[in-house]
Amino acid sequence: MNGNEETWVHRVQGILDATARALAAVKEQDAETVVRMAHVVAGAFRSRRRLYLFGNGGSAADSQHLAAEFINRFQRERDPLPAMALTTDTSVLTSIANDYDFRDVFLRQLRGLGEAGDVALGLSTSGRSENVLRALRWAREHGLHTLGLAGAQKTDMDVYCDLILHVPDAVTARVQEVHITVGHALCDLVEEMLYGAGASKNPMSPVRCG
Repeated sequence: MNGNEETWVHRVQGILDATARALAAVKEQDAETVVRMAHVVAGAFRSRRRLYLFGNGGSAADSQHLAAEFINRFQRERDPLPAMALTTDTSVLTSIANDYDFRDVFLRQLRGLGEAGDVALGLSTSGRSENVLRALRWAREHGLHTLGLAGAQKTDMDVYCDLILHVPDAVTARVQEVHITVGHALCDLVEEMLYGAGASKNPMSPVRCG
């Protein structure tokens, strides 16, 4: 391996080390927060309520990724769980942005779809995305459970979230990498809580139909 290749290898190793440090910090500080979030989501599903996920850019992709894990499956063969990403309908998103304001693209969807007892999960690496904040504020005011995945800084997002997880890193890419890992942990826990060996056998749980 020549010198240039070694430099690139070291760069990759540095990126992976940085991600590992961020994950280790969350492991030590916030594993309990993930468990508490899972209880909220699983409880909502048991009560036949829905989960709404939303964010911008990479967080939009994470929202639809995680919604797919709930609607389809994660690790277990089980019934679909009612989760929806508010980032995927281009007609809805562009009409709201065009007729009203981009800051309202998630808020108006929640106003039309959300009900008390549902869960609103907002993702923002900065914690300052105005469209995420507006949606979380409305959700909090109207009886939805509010969860957040954010970056290192405390912001107004903390005010509007019942539970929030901060990734202690200043690099957006590292924050996003931790968010999707935490999201996968959330999916795993919810599946186990609803369908694992110790899950309730209530035949009315966990999904809402129709």
